[in-house]
Amino acid sequence: MVLSAQLHPQAAPRTISILGATGSIGTSTIDLILRNPDQFNVVALSGNSNVDLLAKQAKELNADFACVADPKNYLALKDALSGTNIEVGAGESSVLEAATRNADWVMASIVGAAGLAPTLEAVKRGATVGLANKESLVCAGDLMMQAVKNAGAVLLPVDSEHNAIFQVLDFDRPERIEKITLTASGGPFRMFSTEDMAIVTPEQAVAHPNWSMGAKISIDSASMMNKGLELIEAYHLFPVREDQIDILVHPQSVIHSMVSYVDGSVLAQLGSPDMRTPIAYALAWPDRMEAPSPKLDLAKIAQLNFESPDLDRFPALSLARNALKQGKSAPAVLNAANEIAVQAFLERRIGFLDIPRVVEEMLEKYEHHVLRHIDDVLQVDKITRINARQAIEKIH
Repeated sequence: MVLSAQLHPQAAPRTISILGATGSIGTSTIDLILRNPDQFNVVALSGNSNVDLLAKQAKELNADFACVADPKNYLALKDALSGTNIEVGAGESSVLEAATRNADWVMASIVGAAGLAPTLEAVKRGATVGLANKESLVCAGDLMMQAVKNAGAVLLPVDSEHNAIFQVLDFDRPERIEKITLTASGGPFRMFSTEDMAIVTPEQAVAHPNWSMGAKISIDSASMMNKGLELIEAYHLFPVREDQIDILVHPQSVIHSMVSYVDGSVLAQLGSPDMRTPIAYALAWPDRMEAPSPKLDLAKIAQLNFESPDLDRFPALSLARNALKQGKSAPAVLNAANEIAVQAFLERRIGFLDIPRVVEEMLEKYEHHVLRHIDDVLQVDKITRINARQAIEKIH
């Protein structure tokens, strides 16, 4: 059963691979490992195209294997790591190899649907997987969770919200859970009118008020699609129904999520908005390790605010919830259309409010069907991306 492996003392050092090492989650993970070098041996690292950073990380960590997703960067990585004993690879097959290398623990932090296949490979061999790639569960939740069960793997949620729920949820008595509540900062446009959001720039959208994240996740946060994707992820991770998952805007990002029980108790996990806290929890689980995150000072913060999300100004939330209710291929369509629309916005080819419009058009375009294999997921993803690009061309 997922998330229910036998608790046992960590055998040090723990062997670890990091998929998406050069991204925001990957670099934070490496920061923690470098602060605790005796506790970890790094088996494999994968990056997308940032050869210089990947080579630096591989040398610092003395990794066995390093690879880039973009095959055009193979020679550059090989040159950067010449004189070392680090094996080098490039292309999708090499990223899959990184996932299948014999590491006890795998950080799955490749952004977007590109992380699905490597994450699934790590799960299939029964590894403990720190899941920061929410798209794996959004696109293929049923397939992923069945693979976890079949392989006896363990999924440890790394997203701050799901990690918070994991820390306070009673898995042994799910019937005592009334609901879970995912908190959302509201992003940089929480107080913007629809008219104001129509003219925002990518620079404004990536400037998150609380968190330091990559561009794609920052845009998702600004549109609140990120919270919609997290809603779908939570449905697969935790023993609750769709109608037991609530979303609450909490601008300070101090309470990361809450679990309400039938007796009226509400348990919450609090902390400074620093991803190194949930990453550290997942890295050390079932133990805890020190992290350099700023310590929470509630007296200094003084007050915590909450409000319901505005579904009219942020339609991505409703699109995601409806996709979850529809099930079948709808969540995969939602994710693929969103990825293409976000990239088009970052390239200034569409406006910010066009992102949910493109997603809605793609969801309405399909007659959704059951996804029985990862190839089915990848096919839906491919077709949706083609159609979304065509829809974007018609906007301007």
